[in-house]
Amino acid sequence: MLFDYKAVSAAGRMTTGRLDASNLADLEMRLKRMDLDLVTGKLAEHRALGGPRRVPRPELINFCFHLEQLTRAGVPILDGLSDLRDSIEQARFRSVVAALIENIEGGQTLSQALEAHPDVFSAVFVNLVRAGENSGQLPAVLDSIGQSLRWEDELISQTKKLLLYPSFIAIVVSAATIFLMIYMVPQLKSFVKNMGQTLPPHTQALFFVSDLLVAYWQVILSLPLLAAMAGYLLIRRNPLARTWFDGIKLRLPLVGVILKKIILSRFANTFAMLYAAGIPILESIRATEDIVGNQVIRLALERAEQAIREGRNVAAAFRDAGLFPPLVVRMLRVGENSGALDRALLNVSYFYTRDVKESVGKAQALIEPILTLFMGALLGWIMLSVIGPIYDVISKLPT
Repeated sequence: MLFDYKAVSAAGRMTTGRLDASNLADLEMRLKRMDLDLVTGKLAEHRALGGPRRVPRPELINFCFHLEQLTRAGVPILDGLSDLRDSIEQARFRSVVAALIENIEGGQTLSQALEAHPDVFSAVFVNLVRAGENSGQLPAVLDSIGQSLRWEDELISQTKKLLLYPSFIAIVVSAATIFLMIYMVPQLKSFVKNMGQTLPPHTQALFFVSDLLVAYWQVILSLPLLAAMAGYLLIRRNPLARTWFDGIKLRLPLVGVILKKIILSRFANTFAMLYAAGIPILESIRATEDIVGNQVIRLALERAEQAIREGRNVAAAFRDAGLFPPLVVRMLRVGENSGALDRALLNVSYFYTRDVKESVGKAQALIEPILTLFMGALLGWIMLSVIGPIYDVISKLPT
């Protein structure tokens, strides 16, 4: 059971967190081992909507870095984890590290203890740590995982950079359009109609849209939200809908190509780490299927895995799956023939990462003028529809 607790340290510092325990007495014992005295404890409330709080990626990066440094210096795992637990600020992750210490003291290995927290440590993370334990190269593996997490953090920032500006502009344009249509255009409508002039089609269209928004603005604003919620639920519960939606994302103009490159770059980097750690090719591919986050690419990986299982080489399997362009397939073939497949995969990852950075810059350079033109055309339509009839009347007045 999960308990939310308040405890005080020997230095008198109050701390809060969440910890697994069978009852309050067990909770108190576990906190004692952490040099904490229990103040209050209660069963954690079930998070029906949000689920458990996720551990931020920077916390995992620091975890890998500090544990790698300590193990490389010869510090025992338990001592290293104890030092880490005392230095972690986030209550959720501090509780997880405390549970790791408990499990390792109970006789589990580090990878077995990590495996008990799949919401924090992915299957790839656990497999790499297990490979590091078996090969005696745990510090090198932890360093590799930390570098991969930092690289993923950079990729996510690139994705946010690509989507943030267009989203902001879209919100501003939508808000400005709704304001003009609901507030400004109705005030000008009566003035234009009182001039007794036949209105041009574009002015009539503007007034029709304005009347529609004024009369049904609640419906028009709520429909997209309801449609988004219904689509989200359908995608979550229906595998075919999820596959269709993921395919649409990959075919989006500008964004779709970049998104595919980001996913393939992440796949190649993770595959290279797993293969370099000594995990067989088929197991490495299977482990990466859960991290790509796109059902279309996941199905392509499953086809490639099946082709390799049937005797095809790696380069031919990925070529037939339609995942990589010919240049990348050639790199894989050279790496496979030379026995340096992990290095070839890292080159693939570098190839896509550099391409993503360049593509994000080009996409932003294209998106900004496109959005500017769209906003200018929208405002021009409104101004022309309202001012045009007024100008026609003024021009017909006797001089």
